[in-house]
Amino acid sequence: MFTGLIREMGKVKSFKNNTLSITAKHKTKLGDSIAINGTCLSATKIFDGGFEVQLSPETMKHIVKENLNGYVHIEPAMMMGDRFEGHIVQGHVDTIGTISEIKNNGNSTDFFIKVPKKDFAYIVPKGSITINGISLTVNDVNEDNFRLTIIPITMKETLFGRYKKGDRVNIETDMFARYIDHIISHKQAQSKDLSWNDVEHINSLY
Repeated sequence: MFTGLIREMGKVKSFKNNTLSITAKHKTKLGDSIAINGTCLSATKIFDGGFEVQLSPETMKHIVKENLNGYVHIEPAMMMGDRFEGHIVQGHVDTIGTISEIKNNGNSTDFFIKVPKKDFAYIVPKGSITINGISLTVNDVNEDNFRLTIIPITMKETLFGRYKKGDRVNIETDMFARYIDHIISHKQAQSKDLSWNDVEHINSLY
C-alpha cells in the first residue's frame, strides 16, 4: 500500500529485457515493494546507489513504457505505524491518460487529461486520483476529460513541471469507486440471472 506522496525522483540507469535499473538515494532492500511512476514493483537486485526491479508482461501491457526514461517518481511502500497522508493507493495502474491541455493560472496550473470512456465511472469530482504515482484531487469531470489543479510546489518537486500536451500518464482511479462499482454490477448481474424457481424460493421464505 502507498499514499501517493512522492519521496524522491530517481533516475533510470537502464531499461532492457524487462529489467529497470534506477539510481536513487532511497535505501531499499531486496524484495521491498516500491512504486515507480505509480506502479507497484519489487526490488530484485540492490547495487551501490540504486536498485533494480523487473516488469512482468502483464505490467508492461498496462503502463506508459516511454516514461521509464530519465527521471521517475519513487515511493516506498508504507510501513506499519507510518503517518497516513495522501490517499489509499495500491500501485495498480487502471488506465492510461493523455494530457490534452495545460493552463497556467499564475499561482497554479490546470491539467486536462483524457481517458477512455469506460474509466469515467471511477473518476469523481473532488475525489482522489493517482497520476504517475502522485495523489491528487479531481476538480472537474468533463465530457471527455477531467481537470486537475497543480500547485507550484508539486510542479517543482515532481515531473509535472516537465509534462507537456500529448504526454501519456499512468492512472490509478479511486479504489473505493472501483469496489463499489464492482459490487453493484455483480449484484445486478445476479438479479438478471434469477429464474422463476429462484423467485418462488425467495417468496417462500417470507
